[in-house]
Amino acid sequence: MEKRFTANPIITKADLEPSRSDWQIDCVMNPGAFTFDGKIWLLLRVAERPIQKKGKISLPIYTVDGDVHIIEFDENDSSWDTSDPRKFLHDGSTYLSTISHLRLVCSEDGIHFDKPDDIPDILSSQGIYETYGIEDCRVSQIENQYYLTYTQVSELGVGVGMRTTKDWINFVKTDMIFLPHNKDCALFEETINGQYFALNRPSGVGLGGNFIWLSSSPDLYHWGNHHCLMMTREGMWDSERVGAGTSPIKTEDGWLMIYHGADQDSRYCLGAALLDLNNPTKVIARSVKPLMEPEAPYEKEGFFKKVIFTNGHIVQGDRVTVYYGAADEVICGATFSIEEILESILTESLAE
Repeated sequence: MEKRFTANPIITKADLEPSRSDWQIDCVMNPGAFTFDGKIWLLLRVAERPIQKKGKISLPIYTVDGDVHIIEFDENDSSWDTSDPRKFLHDGSTYLSTISHLRLVCSEDGIHFDKPDDIPDILSSQGIYETYGIEDCRVSQIENQYYLTYTQVSELGVGVGMRTTKDWINFVKTDMIFLPHNKDCALFEETINGQYFALNRPSGVGLGGNFIWLSSSPDLYHWGNHHCLMMTREGMWDSERVGAGTSPIKTEDGWLMIYHGADQDSRYCLGAALLDLNNPTKVIARSVKPLMEPEAPYEKEGFFKKVIFTNGHIVQGDRVTVYYGAADEVICGATFSIEEILESILTESLAE
């Protein structure tokens, strides 16, 4: 069904420069996507850390004032648990192996991307709730304003932040809109019955799980009427966690939502679900089989293996171009027919 770009991966860490001369880029992944000024834009997540010294591991943390604090330890220090390349554990605390910021690139054709000439290209952490970085931004356009919903990471937890802009030069940063632990926030790009809606992913501690929830708001800042929309499914490709991609696509059949799912082996695939147009708490259909799964070498091997993760797409008629992070290391693209996705999940739903 999908058609991967023949040029994949379209962006690697070698295509970008570190934000500091004494740092290195480990990964570039999970871009938000949008159109602006006649071009296609991606808002990349760039994961960095200090240039590593032989026999040492160095971890960065931002201070509230935006300065950087470096933690360094011997790579053979058994008091540190480094079994997960994404995060390290020490003395009851969790530290990220890298720290992320957001980076803008633009393109005329949606395949070849460059740094913009007249717009600042880096969005960095701000404040106490972003000292471990900002990650995985979804970009939604409502009328003439862009809403950036992204993951705020700090020692206080993982929550959802929001910034707004009209020109990509001037931004307004709001307070945290979803409390920890929450992420994968994607806004609907129009109101339904006078209310705004957002997909989000609170995570249960002990009880519950990594499920997709739906929340509503009168003003995009105060959220309530929370509804558990989609749970994980035992024994299936999305048995361990599910999370929203980006803004649902409005169709005659309903709101088409592309989402990620992971199994017990942390293998990430993409699927789709169809929500009722007037009552998005109602799930009409859902992928039984993945729309897309890690099969290409750049998806199966990398910083974190067997991962396809999207939080950005561009809709042009029946075609949706999905931009995704592969193996938590590079940026790729694939195109789908919206009609074919709908036919597939509706057929699967009837067959169950």
